Amino acid sequence: MKRAVITGATGTIGRALIYELLQNGIEILALCRRKGRAGELPTHPLLRVQYCSLSELSALQHSSEKPYDVFYHFGWEGTNGAKRNTPHLQCDNIRYALDAVCAAKRLGCHTFIGAGSQAEYGRVTDALTPTTPTFPENGYGIAKLAAGGLTRLAASANGMRHIWVRILSIYGPYDNEKSLVSSTILSLMRGEPPQLTKGEQLWDFLYSRDAARALFLLAAHGKHGAVYPLGSGIARPLKEYLLLLRDTVAPHVPLEFGAIPYSKNQVMHLCADITTITADTGWRPTTSFSDGIRETAAWWSTHKSLAKEKAY
Repeated sequence: MKRAVITGATGTIGRALIYELLQNGIEILALCRRKGRAGELPTHPLLRVQYCSLSELSALQHSSEKPYDVFYHFGWEGTNGAKRNTPHLQCDNIRYALDAVCAAKRLGCHTFIGAGSQAEYGRVTDALTPTTPTFPENGYGIAKLAAGGLTRLAASANGMRHIWVRILSIYGPYDNEKSLVSSTILSLMRGEPPQLTKGEQLWDFLYSRDAARALFLLAAHGKHGAVYPLGSGIARPLKEYLLLLRDTVAPHVPLEFGAIPYSKNQVMHLCADITTITADTGWRPTTSFSDGIRETAAWWSTHKSLAKEKAY
């Protein structure tokens, strides 16, 4: 891989991947929406930003003499709240994913890497493997599952390698302020006791820098048609993670466990089986949760104003 394209480049994973690719001398085309956070991306001779929303992917044309190699598709609308169950919006995401495959072909890419989700599985009591049965219980998960299968067909028809990565709970700098980790950090920084569930869920967190390294290696070593669950491979009670987070950020602020009831379809066990991705790429996570939280909290301490911006 010498040149890569990224949609959703300003998110947690996209931003971490940009830094990973730049460190490896990869030229990048970042496709960003006009009212997003494109202005926050670093200035670098190997990074070119082009305004292109998901709805504009179908019209994207190649404007460079050189072909690109890998197309990373992270862009997705309606990832939080009620929008996750808005049928027409999630159907649009499937169409955008297929538009991304066609755009990748026009740009000369030989590999398409799509971002799937743990939501494709639904509620499972064992570690998530590439062959774990999928029973998504919300529109977001249903759409991700459909997008994975349909983009695989489209990529194969266009002579491209297809890799689908079912991503678990990623945290790190540039995360959405409404995520569990970021919202808890921000609440603690304000001295406000975070309201939480009982925290009995077994959970799997992965730092964004480790996720980016995995995605970089998959471009070189991932197998066509493969599905890779992406997490740390370790499940611990959520309460343990949150206590460690609190002790790192603001030890004097209490956590209000049990203040929020579990949701109707609460996932109680989340853990990736990383055997396949490790075997194919040699990847393993290297960042401990405590180290990742320190880096994430340090980032939020200088970027708290972003949590107040509607465009975040």
